[in-house]
Amino acid sequence: MVSLFDPIALGDIQAPNRVLMAPLTRGRATREHVPTGIMIDYYRQRASAGLIISEATGISRQGLGWPYAPGLWSDEQVAAWRPVTAAVHEAGGRIVAQLWHMGRQVHSSVTGEQPVSSSATRTECHMHTYEGRQPSETARPLRLDEIPGILDDYERATRNALAAGFDGVQIHAANGYLIDQFLRDNANFRDDRYGGSIENRTRLLREVTERVISVAGAGRTSVRLSPNGDSQGVDDSNPEPLFTYAAKLLSDLGIGFLELREPGPDGTFGKTDVPKLSPAIRKVFARPLVVNSDYDTAQAAQAVIDSGVADAVAFGRTFLANPDLPERLKTGAPLNTSDMATWYSQGEAGYTDYPALSAETVAA
Repeated sequence: MVSLFDPIALGDIQAPNRVLMAPLTRGRATREHVPTGIMIDYYRQRASAGLIISEATGISRQGLGWPYAPGLWSDEQVAAWRPVTAAVHEAGGRIVAQLWHMGRQVHSSVTGEQPVSSSATRTECHMHTYEGRQPSETARPLRLDEIPGILDDYERATRNALAAGFDGVQIHAANGYLIDQFLRDNANFRDDRYGGSIENRTRLLREVTERVISVAGAGRTSVRLSPNGDSQGVDDSNPEPLFTYAAKLLSDLGIGFLELREPGPDGTFGKTDVPKLSPAIRKVFARPLVVNSDYDTAQAAQAVIDSGVADAVAFGRTFLANPDLPERLKTGAPLNTSDMATWYSQGEAGYTDYPALSAETVAA
């Protein structure tokens, strides 16, 4: 029987356990989206994860609308990421960069331009800005002649990630962001080769993945999808054929692993009654499959591995307050509770000050 704590090959990355750290936006970079020194400590502390998937990291100024989130489009950003990845490696860990274009989920006050998307749509969500949450703006559809530039941005960010010392990259194609806005039919109303049929709506996903693979190699490329239910206003009328097609496409391209964020009725973000599609995706995706969303016990994670649906589990919120989460899960130690007020705040409070078991033992 495979254990949550057994090693696994995630493409070309050898992970010592199957407790992955999910991407977690924390907002600790500078206003210019440059990583800061406290991020070194934060990621080092969590290096015992089988693999760290970094917080979502912008591929371009256009695509990054989250205040104080990091980017990977400038030399300054690359240089600031290097001590972060070095610290993780020195602590025995592995880390990949999650590449992010938010599409319509940005506000012009942050990016300096109108948001772009598959079509001229807007979300009902309020956008994060430096002045607090503001109403969304209507996106303009990307022109056909602009899409090659988007692919170039993904290629540049991939090259920069490798130059910064990351072990690979993950393409963020989930959660209602740009690629997801092309995938799903309530946000994509195009009548060109990127709209209409499932083959057309998955074209951008395919082209981005192929471009990233051309730089990083398939074994160091992964993708995140969110196949079940509404995600920040993005949804599909018939998700199973869409996402099984996308998963088969990615399997054929040979990516290292696929991660699925699948909330349930009690999900922290994006509650939904839409059944999880991971069992159907498992049938068509021949490579390591990672599941995510509100797993907070070893028993729940082990059960999904035992079912044969997943090969590993990406833990999100649980890693916020438990830097040594794999050890806590393995030994049954109690879990710290995170302070939601500090999830996206600046500074060390609620970021690097959660104790590890060793510190708790000394304190006791």
